[in-house]
Amino acid sequence: MSNLLSGETSPYLLQHAGQPVHWFPWGPAALERARRDDRPILLSIGYSACHWCHVMAHESFDDEATAALMNRLFVNIKVDREERPDLDQIYQTAHQLLTRQGGGWPLTVFLAPDGTPFHSGTYYPPEARHGRPAWRDLLESVAAAWQSQRGAIDQQGEAVRQALARTTPQATASEPAAVLAALGGPLQAVAGAWLAQRHDREHGGFGGAPKFPHATDLAWLLERGVAEGDGDARDIALLTLTRMAQGGLQDQLGGGFFRYSVDERWQIPHFEKMLSDNGLLLGLYAEATALTGDPLHGRAVEDGAGWLMREMQAPEGGYLSSLDADVEGREGRHYVWTSEEVRAALTPLEWDLASAHWDLIAAPNFEARHWHLGVVRPTAQLAATFDQPQAAIDEIITTVRAKLLARREQRLPPGRDDKVLTSWNALAITGMVRAAGLAGRPDWLQSARRAADFIHDHLWIEHQGRHRLLATWKDGQARFDAYLDDHAFLIEAMLALLQADFRLEDLRFAQALADELLDGFEDTAQGGFFFTRHDHERLIHRTKTGRDQALPSGNASAAWALQRLGHLVSEPRYLRAAERTLLLFAAEVAHQPGAWSRLLQAAVEQQCPPALIVLRGPQAREWRDALLQRCLPHTLVLAPPDATTGLPAPLDHPLPAAGGTTAWVCSGTQCLPPVHRLDELLAGLAPAPAPPTGR
Repeated sequence: MSNLLSGETSPYLLQHAGQPVHWFPWGPAALERARRDDRPILLSIGYSACHWCHVMAHESFDDEATAALMNRLFVNIKVDREERPDLDQIYQTAHQLLTRQGGGWPLTVFLAPDGTPFHSGTYYPPEARHGRPAWRDLLESVAAAWQSQRGAIDQQGEAVRQALARTTPQATASEPAAVLAALGGPLQAVAGAWLAQRHDREHGGFGGAPKFPHATDLAWLLERGVAEGDGDARDIALLTLTRMAQGGLQDQLGGGFFRYSVDERWQIPHFEKMLSDNGLLLGLYAEATALTGDPLHGRAVEDGAGWLMREMQAPEGGYLSSLDADVEGREGRHYVWTSEEVRAALTPLEWDLASAHWDLIAAPNFEARHWHLGVVRPTAQLAATFDQPQAAIDEIITTVRAKLLARREQRLPPGRDDKVLTSWNALAITGMVRAAGLAGRPDWLQSARRAADFIHDHLWIEHQGRHRLLATWKDGQARFDAYLDDHAFLIEAMLALLQADFRLEDLRFAQALADELLDGFEDTAQGGFFFTRHDHERLIHRTKTGRDQALPSGNASAAWALQRLGHLVSEPRYLRAAERTLLLFAAEVAHQPGAWSRLLQAAVEQQCPPALIVLRGPQAREWRDALLQRCLPHTLVLAPPDATTGLPAPLDHPLPAAGGTTAWVCSGTQCLPPVHRLDELLAGLAPAPAPPTGR
């Protein structure tokens, strides 16, 4: 036996390819070896930007004696959770069932040769500490239990399989119309109250430390604030976005947001940067900027889009996955500063302002006399303190940020996971397109277009006479059948692109993806979509979940996207599949309304279809751009080029006579009279964006 990871494409697996552990990738060879030798499997799941994954790798997997013990007692399998979210979902759930505790990474699970888990944990240290056993002691005790307690292990395994099966929702016999009406009506307010109760009204966000962005919840709250006039929902979302942008969760110099905050004040983050988080937050901050005119939110958009294009877009066009938290084994090393380093880079006046802005004269907020930058005194406060115009203060702080970023770029950079994930690219495309429309930035739109074309050209592969979507690409090789999230998020991205830059081929691609979603994933008996295809590798469980996690729910996103696409192309199959999905999960939403924000968004549009605005005529693009710069929830804006043929009926309106431009506004089967003036169209839709607040 030997380490078999060197032929993999995952940067995370390749990080472990030189270790003395005889790692297998997940696959038939590893499972057959475990069956043949009747040895348990040690399954280790992580990802390349994971700090504690690196710690455990250095402490244990790089150690010859520890590796020898692992090799003697177990068949060792290493999995990248970003390539195989199907496995991660199953074994994170199994870990919670076995331990009654939350999971995380690295996830460490001991399996019977058939894949059934019988013991699990997360990070284990080399010596016992903080209530965790020493890794080698655990290995010995688990192997001994496998030999002496096989009957109990088999019995527990059967119980785990049954418990996993019970996590799959079942359709109810309730009256569908009443269920859907409740989901799109009263339960919306119940969910809003649930989030409001957990909202930190001083620092923003939900709950205490560690504190995550909850981008999907914020997007629903902001939409509810605009569409329903729910001022509390709007305030919760905007306060949280403001506090995150001021704090250390945002990279104050280079742009983009880190994974989460280890404290409740958003000061010190876990320093990994994920494409998925930033794609979700980018569009959200763009919406907030359009609503409030707040320059703090606007800078988050500008810097976030700049970071994505500068550091995360591959030359081929796709967006890359993540930046590591660690440099040379120290988390945050690339990002933190001593006061002496900052002072040396600046003029005396710049130092005075920067030290006050980030409070660098207080006690260091990070380890070893270092600061991680977060805004303590906004520029408006500095302007009053220094008796200077705020514009002048803003200009100096902008110069300071540029100087420090240039100095920081001379440091050793964090490692970058340079694989292209279809689902995360789709989230980033949607965020970039929405930000481009709201800010009027064609360069951002072009960046998103390049990423979308890359996915279509390199991950939409011909397979047995039809096309099939793949999940990941690295070094010219596309791998793994795409999952539910890949399809649902990519349909959403195509819908965003169709509004910003209509191409008929994008509409056809969206329809092909929707057909694959229905044919390959739908549970036609119970409703909803499985996470894996019908012809996927047989695992111990097939997940079907509707709750949002760090990412929006794939089932909820599928329902939302299929509804919108169904109205665009008059396809009842899409609408029926979306309705069955909402019905399947409605009982769970009623029982516990938290973490269903994406499904609630879909439920609103199931009850009241989104407004469809079709623009035709020589000024259609100008009208489109004016509409896209507004926050218009539950609205689709499309401006097909006048020469486009083969449009579906809802989009196929006649060209106006005498060179005029016309808007057709419909919702479902109800249409308003055509509108021939832009000012009339805008006046009937939404108020103009708010002026800057100066905050």
